[in-house]
Amino acid sequence: MPNPISDAEREARVELAALYRLIEQHGWGEGIYNHVSLRIPDAPDHFLIKRHDLIYSEVTASNLVKVRIDGDLDETAGVNRPGFVLHGGVLSDRPDINCAIHVHTAAGIAVSADRAPLKMVSQYAVRFYGRIGYHEYEGITDGLSERESIARDLSSHTALFMRNHGVLVVAASAPAAFTRIKDLLEACRIQLMLQASGDRLVEVPPEVCEKTLRQFEKHDNGRGGAEWPAYLRMLDRLDASYKL
Repeated sequence: MPNPISDAEREARVELAALYRLIEQHGWGEGIYNHVSLRIPDAPDHFLIKRHDLIYSEVTASNLVKVRIDGDLDETAGVNRPGFVLHGGVLSDRPDINCAIHVHTAAGIAVSADRAPLKMVSQYAVRFYGRIGYHEYEGITDGLSERESIARDLSSHTALFMRNHGVLVVAASAPAAFTRIKDLLEACRIQLMLQASGDRLVEVPPEVCEKTLRQFEKHDNGRGGAEWPAYLRMLDRLDASYKL
């Protein structure tokens, strides 16, 4: 670990390294690309992100890079610039957000390119009812000027479809962000499967979506809290080097 380091930062580093490993295990990584970030609890103007040249399975608590949210940087800092632009902008604009995950899965990109909103055809999708923004493609996200339009399109939502590019989820914690990316990508995959079948789709009515959102909130604050520790136990059995 970098030295000296606070207990809060140490815990955040271990948590983020675990999140990178889980994303890799689920097949959502893309070599050295895509990014996950986590705000440092006792240094909220800084966040952690992976070193540009590492694949997700190589990320550990000690090799995560600590960068400022504001200002600018070039890639001599060891951080991918598009990752810095996107994550720094989101964390700066939304003080309620501490974790952001951006991935380029085929299912996410496919649904992002559909002009229609995500369809409420699965319980996974309902988690995002009324909580998804849409951002038009502006090219590789390496200019600070794009932060403004990303912040506008994300608004107060928990997810953002970046047209022709991928998906972004945000949350107050790493465990919550992991649940959201897992559910959003599954919602995309199910929608594409159903659309490919050619059959008429049955969508969940708005009033049931509203009810389910309230149920999700209760679930997430209750028994859903057992999910993240279970994933950490799995990682520890497979490869605990993420903690180093």
